[in-house]
Amino acid sequence: MRPLRIGNFSGFYGDRSDALREMLTGGEVDVLTGDYLAELTMLILGRDRLKDPSAGYARTFLRQLEDCLGLARERGVRIVANAGGLNPAGLAERTRELADRLGVPVRVAHVEGDDLAAAYPGTLAAHAYLGGFGIAACLRAGADVVITGRVTDAALVTGPAAAHFGWTPTEYDRLAGAVVAGHVLECGTQATGGNYAFFGEGDVRRPGFPLAELHADGSSVITKHPGTGGFVDTGTVTAQLLYETGGARYAGPDVTARLDTVRLRREGPDRVRIEGVRGEAPPPTLKVGLNRLGGFRNEVVFVLTGLDIEAKAALVREQLGEALAKSPPRDVRWELVRTDRADADTEETASALLRLVVRDPDQQAVGRALSGAAVELALASYPGFHVLSPPGKGAPYGVFEDVYVPHGDVAHMAVLHDGRRIPVSAPLETRPLEAVPSPPLPEPLPPGPTRRAPLGLVAGARSGDKGGNANVGVWARTDEAWRWLAHTLTTERFRQLLPETRELPVTRHPLPNLRALNFAVENILGAGVAGQARFDPQAKALGEWLRSRHLDIPETLL
Repeated sequence: MRPLRIGNFSGFYGDRSDALREMLTGGEVDVLTGDYLAELTMLILGRDRLKDPSAGYARTFLRQLEDCLGLARERGVRIVANAGGLNPAGLAERTRELADRLGVPVRVAHVEGDDLAAAYPGTLAAHAYLGGFGIAACLRAGADVVITGRVTDAALVTGPAAAHFGWTPTEYDRLAGAVVAGHVLECGTQATGGNYAFFGEGDVRRPGFPLAELHADGSSVITKHPGTGGFVDTGTVTAQLLYETGGARYAGPDVTARLDTVRLRREGPDRVRIEGVRGEAPPPTLKVGLNRLGGFRNEVVFVLTGLDIEAKAALVREQLGEALAKSPPRDVRWELVRTDRADADTEETASALLRLVVRDPDQQAVGRALSGAAVELALASYPGFHVLSPPGKGAPYGVFEDVYVPHGDVAHMAVLHDGRRIPVSAPLETRPLEAVPSPPLPEPLPPGPTRRAPLGLVAGARSGDKGGNANVGVWARTDEAWRWLAHTLTTERFRQLLPETRELPVTRHPLPNLRALNFAVENILGAGVAGQARFDPQAKALGEWLRSRHLDIPETLL
């Protein structure tokens, strides 16, 4: 059977609007997938639906379809997207109305059953991460457009692959291969040079979107349309494979993919083959993402210029502390960022930033109380007093957490274009998720002269968030660099290089096939991205911070 060509045209809610047309016109493709749902997006859509019960989906998807639905129909390209968010049935109906208005005869189906809000009162959104077999059922029944709510990102690829090749739920190796391909595609241009550690090696001003040529055995080739920007090589694919993953077992609702079995091979310009992926039965439970309002948040950033930065910061902290003492917010955090330098030739580079963030269940405690106290200091504090912007009335912030439920607690359902409803069965077998024993590491490099230099000269990294946790994937570019990295970047060394992680649980997962180490850092992001617990609330730059740190590196690697 010929390969199935699956492309991506959206990696998040707000991605390039013309990507759908670019993928439809740039070359041959069978299925196009759009990923719109991050943890933060579910909270945003939940707040949309509070204002309008008919909302709760990604509106930009409809604008993209209005421009391209006829073209997709003409070229026989099917579209699968999780843009349904909290309301896939609503978006499916809007899509049918759009198709009727455009005069384009398409069959629109959707997948539901992920919404578990009734079981979790008080949440804005509570959604189980479904697998790909609901999507497969819709496609097998002839759907041209399939809209889902909260499915795993990789399910957008496993569903079409299972439908095309006729895979059954127990063909774990094939499904695992599709999961890995789906994970590479899900973030769009991150697989083609976007956000890439070694971005200077190609033209990434406007990277093209990726596609996968999937084969019946589950292997795939990651590539992109000819003539589009960016590049695909083993590094860009490795970076995305490590993104937002943990250990060697990458669990999903359909299959647990063994990342330690993945093999990458360059097959030609902008072509990387993924093969050897093994799969196991999925875990007995499904992940459920819960989003709720955590209270109200406000912040003010004081600009401290010139001399006596530390003393100026101490003064304003003391003054505000006294002003807020009558009704102190529940959570008060100060952070002094020393962006200043001595004898600076611009005012901006002579200035440091003192950031105050407050949180409380009561909006008054973070709103008027803070803004009044801060503004009243305008003529009564440190010399040169000013702020980046005055504090507002305080805005609601979200909290994310995940829980797990048995597969049987979720009514996974494919709803076809003609109204028929096809239930999707729970897995025939499951397997508890266990850690993989640490694999053997290569022989260390022999002793030799070293030079103090940034880690990033010999290793790439990519980091991201999962709820309150983060991961940092680090990979070596050569076998020799891997021999050094595997023995040098221990968990303890990682904590030393990133002091913010010193008191947190950190687990190291070696992946020798990828010449990579994946570090899982627990609780570094507090209650998740919407809580904005740290300067980089999604840990997107944690890996780049690590690459900037200096170690004693063998001169043979430099």
